[in-house]
Amino acid sequence: MSHTPHELHEEFPEFSARISELKTGDAHFARLAEEYHELNRQVHRAETNVEPMEQLAEEQLRKQRALLKDQIYAMLKG
Repeated sequence: MSHTPHELHEEFPEFSARISELKTGDAHFARLAEEYHELNRQVHRAETNVEPMEQLAEEQLRKQRALLKDQIYAMLKG
C-alpha cells in the first residue's frame, strides 16, 4: 500500500493545463474533481493512520476514488 497522495495533477501530468481549465469552466468537472479530492484525502488519512478505519471501509473509498478517476480521465480525453 502506497502512502503517496494521488492528486489529479500528479495522476495526469499530461493534462495539468486541461484540469485547471475544466475546474474553472465546467461545473460538472469541478464537482467531480472536488469529490475526488475529498475521497483522496480520506484514503490518504486512513493509509497514514491519521484517521484509521476498517480495511473494508478503506477499500470501498479506494474503489470510489478509482471510479471518479475513470470519469475524470474520460472527460480529460474528450
